[in-house]
Amino acid sequence: TKGEFILKDVPAGANIPLVISSGKWRRELTITNVAQCVTTDLPATDTRLPKNASEGHMPKIAISTGSADALECLVRKLGIDDAEMGTSGGGQRIHLYADPGSGGGQGANSFQGGFPGGNGNFANSTSLWGTVDSLKNYDIVILSCEGGQHPETKPQTAMDALKAYADLGGRVFLSHWHNVWIEGSTQGGGNQAPAVWSGANGIATWNNNNTTFSTPPDTIDETNNPKGTAFADWMVNVGGSTVRTQIEIGNSTGKNTCEAVDNSKAERWVFWNNGGREYPQMFQFTTPNEAAADQRCGKVVFSDMHVSGDSDSSPGTPFPGDCASSALTPQEKALAFMFFDIASCVGPPIGKAAPAVAAPLASTLE
Repeated sequence: TKGEFILKDVPAGANIPLVISSGKWRRELTITNVAQCVTTDLPATDTRLPKNASEGHMPKIAISTGSADALECLVRKLGIDDAEMGTSGGGQRIHLYADPGSGGGQGANSFQGGFPGGNGNFANSTSLWGTVDSLKNYDIVILSCEGGQHPETKPQTAMDALKAYADLGGRVFLSHWHNVWIEGSTQGGGNQAPAVWSGANGIATWNNNNTTFSTPPDTIDETNNPKGTAFADWMVNVGGSTVRTQIEIGNSTGKNTCEAVDNSKAERWVFWNNGGREYPQMFQFTTPNEAAADQRCGKVVFSDMHVSGDSDSSPGTPFPGDCASSALTPQEKALAFMFFDIASCVGPPIGKAAPAVAAPLASTLE
């Protein structure tokens, strides 16, 4: 949680290998010399996770853009090279997609000219979530809020495909109105819904009143989330929380569509306290949720706050022109923790693994 690690009793001598990994993030280094019986300090530049495939192994990630969030901007802020960002069919590790939808909702849908990674238009998001085989090309799928559920692009076959992908070990991050993948279509346009996750005995209950708020701040849940204490400590250490457990929310970026989660099926990570009523803002669950805990290998994260709220996610602005700043907001720092945690291994009991965090601030090898 301090961005540090110490390895004890490592071999002394020349050319000592060091492997840093978290899930499918993996970087291998060679330490020129490790002196006997002393501490060997390593610079933070050597001990962060890889920012491109030449530095090590990165998970393959698909991101669907949206008119109400710009999660494609977050990965740039985390330090991933532009050259690793393309679209379907490209050799990059990050692929961007855009969902046109019949009623709007589309975010950035093309690359700026001269961008070091991909070029031209993004592939259609329906080609991503349309089949389990297309989803299986990726380790992580991130869906940015489109300002509505837009069920016209999410038929029952897509609902089934996304659940099957998660059940096979896929990792899914859903922003705000992508609650449709958990709740099912409830805002008009059909009654399609995923099995198990939806319904009266599903993962969560919903009000969908779409209340917008900026104050009071969100609160990290240390009771229902086994990683809550580590999460709260880490947020203080990286400057994301000036008051421990509190996350400042950008104006109009916090929403209230989730009423509550079933704590026997999901972990509530962050909540908004409104007059004593605690509304989940971020939660996650492992899959297949209907299976025993030690038989689950997938993970789904839902966020009711627009994490990249300082970016312009309008469709007329080619990427990365839609990214307003390079600095991480407090809520983006919260997502950074979630971003690396979602890639970490799932093991029983749920949530007991050490948290995966972003690039170390400083490190020592002892």
